[in-house]
Amino acid sequence: MKYLERVEVDNDILTLATKYIEEKVVEQTSFDDCIHIATATIHKADILASWNFKHIVNIYRIRGYNSINLRMNYPSLEIRSPKEITEYED
Repeated sequence: MKYLERVEVDNDILTLATKYIEEKVVEQTSFDDCIHIATATIHKADILASWNFKHIVNIYRIRGYNSINLRMNYPSLEIRSPKEITEYED
């Protein structure tokens, strides 16, 4: 089943996104990416798919985001490229 859920950016999301910046997972210029990741984390998305290999789909950054998530009592987030999660039929 597929469905769409609209979520609002709240203080918890902003706090988590700010923590990613403070701990230098990425720079301040990537704050919008951090909001995206924090939103997916807090709302327990199954997977976050992105083509942004510099700031999001990057093993070192993924480890950084998830390290902070776990220390702040949030779940780890699966972050993948769309190519990794697309099913192709023969």
